[in-house]
Amino acid sequence: MDVQLKYGSGKITISIPPRAEVTLLEPARVPPLADLEASLAQALDRPRGCPSLDELLRSRRPRTIAVVVPDETRPAPLREILPPLVRRLEQGLGPRAEGGLTVFVGGGLHPPADAQALARILPAEVLARFPVIAHDARRAPFRDYGTTRRGTPVRIHEAFAAAELKIVIGQVDPHQFVGFTGGAKGVVIGLGSPETIEKNHSLMAEPHAWVGLLEENPVRQDLDEAGRRIGIDFAVNFVLDADRRAVALEAGLPEEVLRRLAGVCARVYGVGLREKFDIVVASCGGYPKDICLYQAQKGLNLASQALKPGGHILLLAASPQGVGDDIYFDYVSQFTSPEEVIRDFQAGGFRMGAHKAYLFGRTLVNYDVAVCSELDPGILRTCHLRAADPTRVLAEWVEALPGTPRVAIIPNANTTYFYPA
Repeated sequence: MDVQLKYGSGKITISIPPRAEVTLLEPARVPPLADLEASLAQALDRPRGCPSLDELLRSRRPRTIAVVVPDETRPAPLREILPPLVRRLEQGLGPRAEGGLTVFVGGGLHPPADAQALARILPAEVLARFPVIAHDARRAPFRDYGTTRRGTPVRIHEAFAAAELKIVIGQVDPHQFVGFTGGAKGVVIGLGSPETIEKNHSLMAEPHAWVGLLEENPVRQDLDEAGRRIGIDFAVNFVLDADRRAVALEAGLPEEVLRRLAGVCARVYGVGLREKFDIVVASCGGYPKDICLYQAQKGLNLASQALKPGGHILLLAASPQGVGDDIYFDYVSQFTSPEEVIRDFQAGGFRMGAHKAYLFGRTLVNYDVAVCSELDPGILRTCHLRAADPTRVLAEWVEALPGTPRVAIIPNANTTYFYPA
C-alpha cells in the first residue's frame, strides 16, 4: 500500500507492506470559512468580551497601536487578515495614523526574523508602509510587569508595552504542554524575555500540563495571568485545518477568544483511540511544521500517544532549516544516550533549549524511533536519532512483528492528539 504524506513544501510517498493493517488517524473534515475577510469584519464588529474594535478606538483614542503576529514557524493567513485589520486601525487613528501603528513579529527565543523571513511572513503593503520589529529576546529592552502566582517574571518587549492599544494575532492549535496555543501566548512568549519564557515553560513538568487541557493546565493558566498583567486589549485568533485554511475566527479579549476556539480546535484535531498501534508513521504536516528538527519534536511526542509501549515510530520531518536551535544541539551533543540526557536534565533543573533534548529523550527511551529528513545522518545520530529510508524501515518492522501488525498513519502529527475513545 502506497501512502502520500506532506514533507517540507511537497509530499513523499511511502510503501507499507501488505501484511500490515493500516489505519488513518487524521483531523476531522470541517468546512473552511467561505469568506475570511467577511468573517474577520464580523468578529471585529462583534468581539468576545469587549466592545467592538471601532468602539475601542473611539473611546480610547490611542496615539500608538502595536500588533504582534507569529513568526514563520506558526502558519497564519496574514496576507488575508492583516491588510483589512490595518485599514480598520488606520481609520480609527485618523490624523494620528502616521507613525502610530507598529507591527511586531513574535518568535520568542527563535532567531529574529531577517528581511527574507519578514517578506515571507508579512503582506508587502504592510511591510512597505509600517515599522516592523522582529523580536530578539536576547537583545530587546523589556518592561517588567511583576511576577505571576507561579513565579514567572513577566517581562515584555518595551516597545510593545509602550503602545496605548495592544493587539495579538495568532492561531489556536493543540500544544504538547500548553494545552492549546493562542490567546496571550503570542505576546507573553512571542515577545517575552528569556527568563519569562524559561520559567513559564518549566511548568511543563507539573500535573495537567498536557495537550488538549485548558482550564486545569498550569502552563496555560500562567500564560493567561501574565497576559492580564500586561493588559492585552484585543486578540484575533483562528483555527486552521490540515490544509491551513481557516475554519473558525474570533476576536475580543484573549481569554474569551481562546476558550471559544479551543473547543473548535479540539473537535478538529482530537482523535479518540480504542486501541494503540504497533507502528506509527507520523508526518509533521509539512512546512512550516517540519521547518526544523526542533519544531518536529512536537509531532514525535504527540504521535507516541497512539503507540503501544516499545512500539516503532517513523517521523517524516524534512527540516530544511536544520536542527533549529544551537542551545539544544550543544546540550544534546554532550551525551551518548537519551537516558543520560534525562538524568542530567532532571538533576540540573529546567533550561530552555536543553528542555527539547529532554522532551525528545522521554520518547526515545520508550519507543523505537526512525527519522526521514534532509538532515545529515551524523547530525541525527548526535541527537540520538537514526536516519532511515521509510519504505525499508517499515518493511523491517513489519517483518519482525508476529501476526498482523497494526500501523497508524498520522498525516498531521504536530497537531493531532489522542484520547481514550
